Amino acid sequence: MSLGKSVILYLVDGTPNGILTAEIINWTGHVLSAPRTKLSELIKRDECGKTGIYFLVGDDLENSFKPKVYIGESEDISIRLRQHNKTEESGGKDFWGKVCLVTSKDLNLTKAHIKYLESRLIEIAIKNGNCELQNSTAHQYNRLPESATADMEYFLEQIRMILPVLGYNFLKENSQNHSSNTDINTIALETQKNTRFYLSTRDLKAFAEEIDGEFLVLKDSQVKKISSLSTHSYISKLRPMLIEQGVISTDTFTFAQNYAFTSPSAAAAVINGQETNGRKAWKEINTNVTYAEWQQNQVDCA
Repeated sequence: MSLGKSVILYLVDGTPNGILTAEIINWTGHVLSAPRTKLSELIKRDECGKTGIYFLVGDDLENSFKPKVYIGESEDISIRLRQHNKTEESGGKDFWGKVCLVTSKDLNLTKAHIKYLESRLIEIAIKNGNCELQNSTAHQYNRLPESATADMEYFLEQIRMILPVLGYNFLKENSQNHSSNTDINTIALETQKNTRFYLSTRDLKAFAEEIDGEFLVLKDSQVKKISSLSTHSYISKLRPMLIEQGVISTDTFTFAQNYAFTSPSAAAAVINGQETNGRKAWKEINTNVTYAEWQQNQVDCA
């Protein structure tokens, strides 16, 4: 049984779109998040003059499903933010619209600590593939003593836990490895911790699970070869992106790995190649009730 966490959020200027602080009870870390429009106010805060790591985040106009992210570290974050705020021609970065920085309340973070954290965070961002990373280089830093490495790994876990609370999902662990079963032909015969669903048409069959609020389509699920000319982002952007990244194999038109969608409708639309109401299209294995009916049953039971 996993234990809950208490997160303290504080709206510095009393608005949801301004400067925000976040803390986890019994964690020494302190998080600040702000839009770029608030940068002049942000750099005046004491936290910005501390040693820590920071994330510059912006929208990718060509890919609405992934943000652009730059991960950095500094012994005085305010100096680096001033540099990044310059134009591209002056050595700055134009893409970002939000900034998030992480420091320590007990001032125990050293240069070695943040170099290690930066290295690991870049490694995680690359592995997860949830953002378009803007760092030109990725250095491996492993010069910490064993005890310090353990401390920083714990610190890292808390960062990955609290950032999604603030809307930053690029460090979130992919759900593709949550399910080890890849044989969809025997899927209905096995007892699973998570409820499983199937989508079936004359031409294809796909299987999925709902895990941690995400809708996970399982490896080897079939995909329709030809999609409609719909301008819906699931069809015109997400489906081609998954094909380009190799998540969907063009040799077999099946999922080459498990993939987590934000909703059953997103998953169904990509699989069918057309706009689809996933709440009706997906059905629970063994009972054949629709996803919508299954979800309503969960609410009624509660």
